[in-house]
This record gives sequence, structure tokens and C-alpha cells, in this order.
Amino acid sequence: MFSTQLFLIFALLSQLFAPAQKFNTSAPAFDWNNATVYFLLTDRFNNADLSNDINFMRNDKTAYLRGFEGGDIKGITKKIEEKYFQRLGVDVIWFSPVIEQIHGFVDEGQGNTYAYHGYWPRDWTAMEPNFGTAADLRELMKVAHENNIRIMMDVIINHTGPVTPKDPLWPSDWVRTEPQCTYQDSETTISCTLVKNLPDILTNQRQDVKLPEKLKEKWEKEGRLQQELNELEVFFQRTSYPKTPRYYIIKWLTDFIREFGIDGFRVDTVKHTEADVWDDLDKEAQIAFQEWKDKNQEPIQKNQDFFMLGEVYNYNLLSGPLFDFGDIKVNYFENGFQSMINFGFKGDAHQDYEDLFNQYSEKLHSESFKNATVMNYISSHDDAYPFDVDRENNFEAATKLMLSPGMAQIYYGDEIARPLKINGATGDANLRGLMNWNDTIHRELLVHWRKLGTFRKNHPSIGAGEHRIISSQPYAFVRSYVKGSVQDRVLIGLDLPQKKFTLNLQDYFANGDLLFDKYSEQYYQVANGSIEIDTKAGIVLLERMNR
Repeated sequence: MFSTQLFLIFALLSQLFAPAQKFNTSAPAFDWNNATVYFLLTDRFNNADLSNDINFMRNDKTAYLRGFEGGDIKGITKKIEEKYFQRLGVDVIWFSPVIEQIHGFVDEGQGNTYAYHGYWPRDWTAMEPNFGTAADLRELMKVAHENNIRIMMDVIINHTGPVTPKDPLWPSDWVRTEPQCTYQDSETTISCTLVKNLPDILTNQRQDVKLPEKLKEKWEKEGRLQQELNELEVFFQRTSYPKTPRYYIIKWLTDFIREFGIDGFRVDTVKHTEADVWDDLDKEAQIAFQEWKDKNQEPIQKNQDFFMLGEVYNYNLLSGPLFDFGDIKVNYFENGFQSMINFGFKGDAHQDYEDLFNQYSEKLHSESFKNATVMNYISSHDDAYPFDVDRENNFEAATKLMLSPGMAQIYYGDEIARPLKINGATGDANLRGLMNWNDTIHRELLVHWRKLGTFRKNHPSIGAGEHRIISSQPYAFVRSYVKGSVQDRVLIGLDLPQKKFTLNLQDYFANGDLLFDKYSEQYYQVANGSIEIDTKAGIVLLERMNR
């Protein structure tokens, strides 16, 4: 025992003073293609400000988990300050929309429901007071960036919120109220309403339209009518865009970038508008981002472009870059987006590790996905068929998500197995329970997520590198990444036997290389082209020590 430990100490010292070589583990380089994104419903995550829990007289009784529960922007900031996200290896926080929501409620057949989820916009130029103020958002951005975390804002152009006695219908040159979508082809997916009483923005409108009088009256009461009108005039003079609904909303959304320094957009209901809407949004977002960067020299944004992630419901990575409407196919990667949410992962994850990892690596490194990626997930706010709805395979779910090629989305509570079936809840409310900050039952699972997440954060090769199997029994693989001056390589083993075994590393690591297992905190020295692994964890996450 003593001689082995002494050998490793001398080996480590020799590594520290050896000449630099390829594939070391220097400070991690951020790559959106490897990003770990933590997605949360603002209202359900953490309530740090009890004073903003009720606004606009939203006092009517709702069905269970269909009203506002108090979560807010300050709650997110507090958890950054407590290092919660950092311990998970999170690179990006995506929270549900925080613009002003409808004031009334609707009954969708599942009981009275307020716009707690943030997807029923009323005013794109204002903050929803239940979630916080502009000052709260500014503080969140500051704290996030200081902690090397980027912020992805959830945005909507496709629709307004439902019509209620408190929320009037937008003018007929702004929205359509019929027909309802039947999803037979592009026309019946785009030129229609998603559901009944969800007015659809006329993103295909070509004629100038006036601002809704109700919106102008609201701005006047709030003392900002002239300011808003002046800003719109400057925007339309600069761009020469027609004064149509899509461009009004694009202006309003990109103002959040100019004012707060938002790093990226997660875009809602992408396939329900014309594809060129997103080209326009991306163009104006990049301009706004550059304007922000010119005025605010933040290290986290150096050499970064604005990032656009699209939600095209039912898009699947393994189908390639095109989405098939039936009558036409659209490549959204060529229409403003750098990444798409991969709805196929939840099904693909039922494969074994190698089939999953190999297919994803080959697809993402094919020519058709050049400069593009996807974001994988195991559960979300509106997917009733997650990978593991009963939370019975939590460790497997974490391992497959965090080690798969592509971006990874942790949905709040995945890391503690927050229930996705809740007594008394109906429909998607089951997926939107409160985050349990007192949960100690799943401590071991949380530790597992943290080990995977921090290893992933430190190694762009995991999500953005190329995958190569080196042993099927026991199962082990390497991921390698080269981009500019950044080079990274890791060795990972899964479902490992509870006894010593040898792995041949001749083609990937050199004799004398010292590898460190971040999962069990053990050192391994490469000798004769191999290492002898001895772990009781069933998993190794090996990185090459710096030279």
C-alpha cells in the first residue's frame, strides 16, 4: 500500500515539471456545444421576495398548482450566491419568461389557471411584477456573470396571452383567432392558433399596423408613452423594417439584450411562425449584443456571439437538420438558430450507452451539423412523456444525459428526483411542482449529478468532442476535442466490474501520463500502454493531469 502511494506521489511531481504536451486539462474553455443548461420555472424555483407574490388582484382560487406560488428572480440570484448552480457544473441558466403576463385567469378544462408559467404575454416591454423588477434582473445578470454563468432568456413571438375579462383581444391586424391548428402541413401549423383562445400573432403581416390603443393607454398611465414611441421611431428608421407585428416584438425583445446583457434566447413555439422571423430576430439580437458588449466589457462575453436555441416541438436529432412539416422541410439552423431542443433524446436514451453516444457523436460531427448542435433533456415543463416519469432510474438518467454528445438541459429538480406525478395535480401541472429545498432523501443522487456536471463543465470534449469506444467489456470510451488552441481529452468508464481490470490506452495516452478519476478521486499511471483500474463506484471519469 505504502509503496503504491509513494509511487503516485513521485509520478505526480514528475508530471508537474514535465514539458507541456497535447490534451492537458488547463482551465476549461466554454463552448455552447458543451453547455450544461439549468432550466427552471421562475415561479416554482425559489421565493426570495414575499412582497411581490400577489399583483393585479390575482386573488381568485385556482386548481392545484395552477396559480402563482411566489418564485422570483431574486430567488434565482440567491441560489447563485449560495453556489448551488456552480456545484452542479451549470454553465447557463434558462428561466421561463419574465415579461408582463395576462392579469386574468382562464379555465382550460383543468381548473382556473393564472399565467404562472410565463407563456401568456400581455406587454413585451414590461417586467412581470410577480417575478421581479428590472433592477432584480440587472442584479441577476451581474451576479451570474461574476460567477461565470450565462443567462438564456425565454422569449415568445408567436402568440399573445389568452383573452380574459381583464385582458382584451389585440387588434385584428395584429392577431388571428382562428382557425385552430391541425398540424397536417406547414399552413395548418403556422397560420392558425395553437389552442382555442390563444391569439396568434400575424407574423406574416406585410402592411404597417398601428400600436394597439390599449397598449398606448397603459404606457401613458405608466408615464413612458413618449419614450416608447421615440425608441420605436429610432428602431424603424435604423432598420427600414415595416411597422408590422413581428418587428415591433423583435424590437421589444432585443431591448432586453441592450439593457441587461442577456447572453442568449430560448425561443418558444418556433415552428408556428414563418422561418424568416427567426433570421430577423437573430440579426437584431446580434446587433443588440454587440452594442451591449461595446459599452460593457465583461470577460464572460469576450469573443462570444449571441446564442439562439429553438423549440421546434418534436424535432429529433437523428432525423437530421431538417424539420418535416409534411409538405415542406425547413432547416432552422439556417434560419437564425445555433441549437435546437432535441425532443428525440427521451426515447433514444432507452438504448444502451454505446448505441446512444456513438449515434449522437456521428450525427453531430457530420457535415450537415457543422457549427450547430442540439440540447438534450430527460424531463421538461410540457413533455408528458419524459425518459423516466416515475423517477425509478435516476442515476442512469443523469449519466446518459450528462455524458451524451450535445448540450445538456437539467430541468429543475432532476438532480433530486423531484416528482413528475403529483397527487391533486392535473395535466402539465404534474411537471411543475415546487422545488424542494429541504430534500435530503436523494442526497446521493445529487452528489452523482454534481460529479458528472463539474466534470462536464471542465471538459468541452464531453458534449462537443468526438466519441471513440476503446472497450466494450468493460465499457470505456474516450472523447477528444480540438478547437483552435484548446485541446481536451477524457477517458470514461461505465457499468464497471467490482474488481481490478486493465484498459489498453495505447492510441490515446502516453506511458507516464497521470490520470485522475474525478468520480472517486484516485490516480492512475499509464504504463506499458495501459492502466489498471480498481474502483467500487462502477464509473470512472478520468482526466489527464496538467503537464
